Amino acid sequence: MQVPAHFEYARATDIEDALALLARYGPESRVVAGGHSLLPMMKLRLAAPEALIDINDVHELSYVRVADGELLIGALVRHAELLDSPVAFEHFPILREAERVIADPLVRNRGTVGGSLCQADPSEDLSAAFAALGASAVIRGALGSRTIPMREFHLGPYETAVQDGELLTELRVPIASRPGARYCSAYEKVDRRAGDWPLAAAGAALWLDGETVADAGIGLTAVGAEHFVAAEAEHYLRGRPAVEKSFAEAGRIAAEHCRPSADQRGPADYKRHLAGELTTRALRRAAEGARP
Repeated sequence: MQVPAHFEYARATDIEDALALLARYGPESRVVAGGHSLLPMMKLRLAAPEALIDINDVHELSYVRVADGELLIGALVRHAELLDSPVAFEHFPILREAERVIADPLVRNRGTVGGSLCQADPSEDLSAAFAALGASAVIRGALGSRTIPMREFHLGPYETAVQDGELLTELRVPIASRPGARYCSAYEKVDRRAGDWPLAAAGAALWLDGETVADAGIGLTAVGAEHFVAAEAEHYLRGRPAVEKSFAEAGRIAAEHCRPSADQRGPADYKRHLAGELTTRALRRAAEGARP
C-alpha cells in the first residue's frame, strides 16, 4: 500500500488565518478542502507538500449569490451546492449542465469549485464552462486582492495564476454584460463512462440579437485548447446568423485550432473530431433553447 510522505497539517479558521498559514509554511505548502485530486497524488508521491492547510472551516468562502450585476461563487462551494443552486441555474444553466457530468455524488458532495479550478487538470469540466461565460477569478494574498479573467487563470497543465502565499477566493460571472441580447447555453461531453474525465467536452454560451450572434463564448476541455477556449471559432461567429451552417463552420474552426494529445482515452484525431462535433452540437442546442 502506498502512503504519502510526511507532512505538517494546520486547519484555518478564516481567510486571514489561511493566508497567515500559507506565509508560515512557505511555498511547499498546499491548500486542501475536498482533496479528491491532491490526496491521490500524494499517496502516489506525485505530490509531496511539506504542509497541508485545511480550509474546510473557512465558511466565508461558501456562497452563491448575485451582487452588483454579477453571479458570485465562493471558492469553497461544493460541486453539489452549485449543481443544486437555483440562483446559478436561473442565470447560467450551463453551470448545472457541467456539474451534472462531473464525477459522482460522493465526489460532488466534497469536492469544491475552487479546488477543481486550481488543480488545473487539462480535462477539467468547469474550466471550460467558466471560460465560455467570460468569468473572472478573485485571488487574495497578503497585499490584498486582484481580479483576473478566467481566460488568463490557467497558465498551462496543472499551473495557474495563483502564486505562492495566495488563495483563490471567488468566481465572478457578469450577468448583464451584453444589454438587450438573449443569453442561451449548452454543455456537451463524451466520456468512457458516466462521471469520468472527458475524451472531449464543449461548452457554448451565446448572446443573440434577434437571429444574429451578438457574442459567443466557446469553452473546450481535454483537447489542448489554449486557456480552455476556442477563440477563433468565437470570433467567426460574432455578427453571423445563428443557423446550422454557422455552427458547423465554428465547430470546424474549433477542431482545427485545438491540440489534442493521444492517451489512454483515445487518439488525437478522434479527439479533434469530437472537439468539432461537440462544439457544433453545443451551439445548436443553445440556440434551439433560446427560440420561442
